[in-house]
Amino acid sequence: MDSQSLTLLVEIIDSGNLSQAARKLKMTRANVSYHLTQLEKAAGVQLVKRTTRRVEPTEIGMRLYEHGRNIHNEMLAAREAITALGQSLQGRVGISVPSGYGQIVMSEWLIEFKRLYPGIVLDVLFENRADNLRDDMDIMIRVIQEPPLSLVARSLGTVRYLACASREYAQTHGLPKTLHALRASPLITAGVTGRQLRLAAYLGAERHEVMLEPTMISEHFPFLRDGILAGLGVGLVPDYVVQDKLATGEVLTTLDEYRLSIFGTHMYLLYLPNRHQTKSVRTCIDFLLAKAQPEEEARLAALPKL
Repeated sequence: MDSQSLTLLVEIIDSGNLSQAARKLKMTRANVSYHLTQLEKAAGVQLVKRTTRRVEPTEIGMRLYEHGRNIHNEMLAAREAITALGQSLQGRVGISVPSGYGQIVMSEWLIEFKRLYPGIVLDVLFENRADNLRDDMDIMIRVIQEPPLSLVARSLGTVRYLACASREYAQTHGLPKTLHALRASPLITAGVTGRQLRLAAYLGAERHEVMLEPTMISEHFPFLRDGILAGLGVGLVPDYVVQDKLATGEVLTTLDEYRLSIFGTHMYLLYLPNRHQTKSVRTCIDFLLAKAQPEEEARLAALPKL
């Protein structure tokens, strides 16, 4: 059994199916299937369980996978060390960021990172998918209640949703003072296709839940911000969306006694525990974690005091 065979097994199990593995290895699906069969014949045992859509490792297959993953990571590390000799930091970092936090907060950080490390190819995807880490992404930033156990999760801080409106809207229509009045207001907030919007509102130990029927919905948070500033309704958005306007008094908040949440209360930086991290990826992770701490402190200082 050679290293190429183990690499094939690693790619098949990482990909979850033969077709995806074939695309990554630039082989045909039939060719991948043939080499897997030959590997199992050489090993004398079944290494993966095949279904029409997925492959799952057997116990022996998982042990071989772990050996193969370690060998693969060592080879990548050796190649990186040779490439880096006498050169500036190079490589590729794939990062998936939420559309709102990515556009409003992280965009500036990532531009600064690129200025510091011009040799790194920075591949940034703005999306709100909450599923597992994609094959082409090294890092994923997500607002979720609990991170998946299959990923390493590093905290970037808490996320607090605000019920807020422009001063103009508040003077003309007033601000809702109860959850019932909030639900009856023209709401501006984010949504996910195929998912009902529910607002969780915590008052001490009490948890209330409100079904939302927004009049303005988008995953593009700068657009939601514009709608709030234009006086089109009451926004239900994360604090960072209107943080600067809270400081100037152009945006006012209400229901500050509640802790509000729609998609989760925590921001995490996520990555796979068994994937080799290049120096470029490790540097990006450390950079983002260092940026997040003072940003979190500034946001908390700007929030309305209960």
